[in-house]
Amino acid sequence: MKKIFGFLLLLLISANVFSQSNEQDINALSIFSEYVKAKNYEAAYQPWMELRERSPKFNSAIYVYGERILKHKIKNSSPEEKIIFLNDLLKLWEEKREHFAEKTPLGDILAKSAQLQYDYKNDFNLTSAKIYSNFEKAYNEDLNSFNNPKNLYTYFKLLVQLYDEGRKSAEDLFTKYDEISEKVEKEIKNYTNKVNKFMSNSNEEVSISSKDQRRIKSYNSFLKAYDQISNGMEKDLGNRGNCENLIPLYENNFESNQNDGKWLSRAMNRLYAKECDESQLFVKIVEKKNELEPNASTAYYLGTIKDKLGNSSEALVYYNQAIELETDSYEKSKILFRIATNFRKNGLFSRARSYYMQALAFNPSMGRSYLAIAQMYATSAKNCGADNFSQRAVYWLASKEAMKASRVDATLKSAAKKSSRNYVAKAPQKSEIFSSGREGEVIEISCWISRSIKVPNL
Repeated sequence: MKKIFGFLLLLLISANVFSQSNEQDINALSIFSEYVKAKNYEAAYQPWMELRERSPKFNSAIYVYGERILKHKIKNSSPEEKIIFLNDLLKLWEEKREHFAEKTPLGDILAKSAQLQYDYKNDFNLTSAKIYSNFEKAYNEDLNSFNNPKNLYTYFKLLVQLYDEGRKSAEDLFTKYDEISEKVEKEIKNYTNKVNKFMSNSNEEVSISSKDQRRIKSYNSFLKAYDQISNGMEKDLGNRGNCENLIPLYENNFESNQNDGKWLSRAMNRLYAKECDESQLFVKIVEKKNELEPNASTAYYLGTIKDKLGNSSEALVYYNQAIELETDSYEKSKILFRIATNFRKNGLFSRARSYYMQALAFNPSMGRSYLAIAQMYATSAKNCGADNFSQRAVYWLASKEAMKASRVDATLKSAAKKSSRNYVAKAPQKSEIFSSGREGEVIEISCWISRSIKVPNL
């Protein structure tokens, strides 16, 4: 009985101690949380640090709020203290990974740490090569969660720097460019498909809840960021990625990689993107890829080759084959857009418009298609219309198409609205509408456009 009584007494004491400890942790969390919410980070530091050291697994808020506290300390400390808080922030992320792994993806935290080292490179006294290797670790160990736009861009910028210093080869540069581009394109596809779920193929206004509007806003913010990355990478690559550099590189590596489908795919995509598609090497790579792994891309590129040879009917056969072979809606829209653009460049506007509209059917948020159609309308203004007024009325139609782009594609909103304003400026002005007496009239636009536009009411 004495043993049983002693055991129960021990349990009672332990429960009481645990209850007191738990209450102490709750109070500490409440205190520093309130300080953080009030942005009084100095007052939050001590109770936060005590809880972090005493009960690191107590609540994930220790790490969420702790990051804000330490960033404040980093910003407002002396140079001597700054490095202490910088290292502690790295340690905090490691601790979060240890205690709340499900909320701390490995690739994200490794890339985040490498970004901090890059942002405070002089404070950490680290070389670009070392920081790059830390990004490389994140990329290799958990690519799925290495998807922060800023981190991906920094990763590539460091590689360009190392290439310019002669520490990375041209092959390293172009291979990594392709890898990161594919990663960015994958993320763009992901968020585009999310946005498209809330869009109508008919371009009509759709009723969207406030919750879904916030989601769309978030998706579009990522799309803008990834769009900026793509443009930034292309700018950073600059002349390093021109035909004079690409062709010899791929020519030298062709024999050893001619049975590697991924290498062939990347090579033909890069050559095409850099307008090196008139080279014999491009033809050789496309034909080899088609022989090894025929797919929608090779069919499309074979079509472009036939186009350049003047065999437009054969080219169209390959283009249509490319569309049929591609089963993914997003990828199909990209092929349709490319085909449409080829027709537009060759002055075949009616055919181009047809393919742009097909692209929109598979990807309703592809604002580029609307802008391309608007541009074709504007280019044709002088050739479509019985008189000067009706010819210039075409610009209203062009403006209308540009505005569609601004509604469906957040990354083009500003540019599309600017284009729309420019087109309106070229259309008949209010004084001309008044003097013509054609207010409210529906004008039938002839030639390939074959559309109507209503003269605005004054």
